[in-house]
Amino acid sequence: MVSFSWCKKQIRGIELVGQNEMLGKSYLEDAYDSLKVSLKSDGKWRVVTAYYACYDSFYSVLTKCGIKSEIHDCTIKLMELFDFSDKEIHFMRELKQDRINSQYYRMKVTLRDFRKIKSFILKCELIFNKLNVLQIKSIREKLK
Repeated sequence: MVSFSWCKKQIRGIELVGQNEMLGKSYLEDAYDSLKVSLKSDGKWRVVTAYYACYDSFYSVLTKCGIKSEIHDCTIKLMELFDFSDKEIHFMRELKQDRINSQYYRMKVTLRDFRKIKSFILKCELIFNKLNVLQIKSIREKLK
């Protein structure tokens, strides 16, 4: 498992950038688009698009806060700074591993519970909409 300090030292790891609510909204739209594709897909693409639906929905929150991370393990680590339970963080890690197994190792992976994916996206949207200036400032301070 990665640490915040390790992620901040990586070239494409955690970085504070300009806050961009509009870009965050576009990531949220992408998440819903990926969800629609996932519902219509079979096999590996169902898993891949489900993962990116969740990933993009959380990345929308990060973008609104002005946090950039191109290493997926680091992005998932950032969930600890928000209102996610250990169970939800574990779910995201498992979904990432399912995507990797399906996409790169050609393993047959079945999504365990599609309701969790929908629920995760909705939670990210709720966090996105509730984030205020003081909360964003506090989160950014924790990463400095």
